[in-house]
Amino acid sequence: MNTVESNWKVIKHNIRLACEASGRDPEDVTCIAVTKYVSPERAVEAVEAGITNLGENRVEGALEKYEAVSGRADIHFIGTLQSKKAKKIIGKCAYIHSLDRWSLAEEINKRSGETVTECFVQVNVSGEESKAGLPPEEVEPFIESLVKLSGLRIVGLMTLAPFEEDAENTRPVFRQMKEMRRRIQEKNWAHAPCGYLSMGMSNDYMVAVEEGATHIRLGTSLVGE
Repeated sequence: MNTVESNWKVIKHNIRLACEASGRDPEDVTCIAVTKYVSPERAVEAVEAGITNLGENRVEGALEKYEAVSGRADIHFIGTLQSKKAKKIIGKCAYIHSLDRWSLAEEINKRSGETVTECFVQVNVSGEESKAGLPPEEVEPFIESLVKLSGLRIVGLMTLAPFEEDAENTRPVFRQMKEMRRRIQEKNWAHAPCGYLSMGMSNDYMVAVEEGATHIRLGTSLVGE
């Protein structure tokens, strides 16, 4: 298995190429190491290689990695979150990428107390039944309704593109997300600055970056399986 450090070198180079192709600054792209399939030791190796954002899709995994890296990295919760488990990660996960329903928003709001939890709204752009997330036409009304909840802030949108052998085929999905973000930003909602786009994984992250991704979520290509 390659070291995380050697993988990270390749990925940083690829991010730079994608940014050059689209006139972006590589500093505007945050890479999240998806550590859900690897040990806490491998997660620590990622942090020691200079990666300061880890992604987990299970509550137990998020808590385990939170303890392992002891404040040296932000934990991003990227999986489907059951409302009843939200209380366990509030204050431990810096971002929740999978907000997709009112009941979860209410629970996050209730558990946030005096703090504000930063959330991405998950969008199912492709309409695949196997994927969570709101259909595109419901995203704006949903975000607007969240103004009543002071315990969370909508910092961006998140999507999972369909897996494609040719990553180029994912471009329309990422482009649609960028356009959706633009429309939401034009509303100037204080509770939803929506500056971020969490999209792009190991097989398609270069295309995602070219189309405006601010957060890419890399597992296999960065930390392995």
